[in-house]
Order: sequence, then C-alpha cells, then structure tokens
Amino acid sequence: MNNKIFLTLIFFFFINTISYSFELNGNFVQGGLIKGKVHPGTKVLLDNKPLKVSKEGLFVFGISKERLSNVKLEFQYNSKKNIVVKEIKKRKFVVQRIDGLPPRMVTPNENDMLRIKAEAKLINTAKLIDSNNIFFYTDFTKPVEGIITGKYGNQRILNGEPRRAHYGIDIAAKKGTPVKSPANGVVTLVEKNLYFTGGTIFIDHGHGINSIYSHLESVNVQKGQSILKGDIIATVGSTGRSTGPHLDFRIYWKDVAVDPELVLKN
Repeated sequence: MNNKIFLTLIFFFFINTISYSFELNGNFVQGGLIKGKVHPGTKVLLDNKPLKVSKEGLFVFGISKERLSNVKLEFQYNSKKNIVVKEIKKRKFVVQRIDGLPPRMVTPNENDMLRIKAEAKLINTAKLIDSNNIFFYTDFTKPVEGIITGKYGNQRILNGEPRRAHYGIDIAAKKGTPVKSPANGVVTLVEKNLYFTGGTIFIDHGHGINSIYSHLESVNVQKGQSILKGDIIATVGSTGRSTGPHLDFRIYWKDVAVDPELVLKN
C-alpha cells in the first residue's frame, strides 16, 4: 500500500471516530520533513514526546539521515486518541571527494579548534530556537538558481581524508549572485567570517525550522530582522572552507538536518 492510499485511509478513520481530519505532508524517508495539520486543540506526540502544535493546528518535524526505526505519531483529541506508525524509507548516499582545500581547513590547529568550539556554541544556540512562528507551513523556494554540486547525505572525503556527511546542498553560482529567502522568517544569526562556513545567516521559520546560508560574500540583513519570501538576504561567495563560489543551503528541525531538496519539492 503506497503512502497516499495509507494517508487517505487514516484521514477517513479519523472522520468516523472523532469527527475531525488531519493532514500529513512530506516524505517519510531519511532526511524527510513532515508538515501536519490537525483540528485546533489536538495534542500530537512524536515517539511518545509532545510536538508543538500552533493554535491553527499546524505542526512539523524532521527525520534524521541516520534514522532507521519507524515513526510513531499519536493524536489526542478530547478523550480519544489514534496512533499512526509510518515506516522510514532508507536511502543510498554517495561518496563525494573534494580536493584542493587548504590543509588547515581539513585539519585545524589548536588555536583554530578554540575558535571552532566558540563558534559552534553560537550555531547550536541558533539551531535550537523554537519560536511560535508558522512560516514553515508555506512552500519553500530555491534561494539561488544554479547546479546542485553537493547533495544532502554525501559522505565527504576532503583532501583524501574521510569526514562527516554533508547535511545540506551546495548550489554553484557566480560570486555576487543574489541569495533570496525561500520563505518568510526572522533572522537569528548573522556572522561574516565563521571558520568553516564564512559568511553565514540563519533564518527562523518557526517550530524549530531554521534555514542556513553559508560561504556568503556579503550579507544584507541584521539579526532580529523580519524577512519576506523572495527578499535578497546576501550574495554568493567562497568564504570559509570552500573551493569556489557556491551557496551551502541547509534546513534544520532543531538539531535534525533534513534534505533541502525534499523541502523545496513540497
């Protein structure tokens, strides 16, 4: 039974038992992002832990690249509840080799590591912002046009040395190409020269959904600024650990990196 048929059956089951409907939109795969809508006042639990649900009944969650176990969702409305279990589809990820990086960008020295750790605190704090905004529920558009040269989940081998997987997509574009916000949001982090990611911007779209833009040449926004979909927020560059002009574009649900290509298609 395919996903569409399965979700349709659940939809009617809910109508017949507690007189309201729910929606689940997204891909139940490694790196997927699921957007949901329920009757206002419904409690939603993911793997037995409560999810944030807006007053409009909107919620969202991400599926990690490493997840192998099924997703368990529980819906509670008044005194009734229903449980939905979805199998996670496994994906195959390829190996990507990147050569020509400065040796220090592959193996940082002791002083570099102190800087990296300090910057990591800034980044992790921004990732965990969990506002009540509901901009996440709209469609996301591509922030810059160009060829995708780096895929989500690719195992990286840098200058011949294995490193962690890539958790975003790399979009090749000319230096100075405008970068646009894919959805409404609020800027939560602006840094012009982080060690690995160079010019970097974080935008909060609500409920733990954050979009990240790295290796930027210039930034055109300030922390705390409200952004509309399509606004120019920066320009493409090659700052930080980079071998050429491109945008490293990532989307996180809290500390879970999801595949931007799947989000852009939904």
